[in-house]
Amino acid sequence: MIINHGFHATMTAKPGKGDELVEFLLKAPSLSNEDCVVFLVGRSAANRDIVYVTEGWVTQEAHGEFFATAEAQALVAALQPLLAGESEYVDEVPIGGKAAV
Repeated sequence: MIINHGFHATMTAKPGKGDELVEFLLKAPSLSNEDCVVFLVGRSAANRDIVYVTEGWVTQEAHGEFFATAEAQALVAALQPLLAGESEYVDEVPIGGKAAV
């Protein structure tokens, strides 16, 4: 599948909430959305409260349609209490590689 839209997000959890943030993200509904073809969660080795998410979507429209749903809006609202501030987003379109967990 071709990826035409994506981003890399850096999220900082409230102190001590990094594990909870990772667990929350790994249950995100995007993981089961067929238009989301890359959803990787990682974290900083130096600061376990810094979490990274890389997403790749078939189109920007598919991403927008998903995040307009009530399910996605509920996810965003439930995510906020875990975060220490605003997440940082960088434009990134995943091209390929390997992920083994």
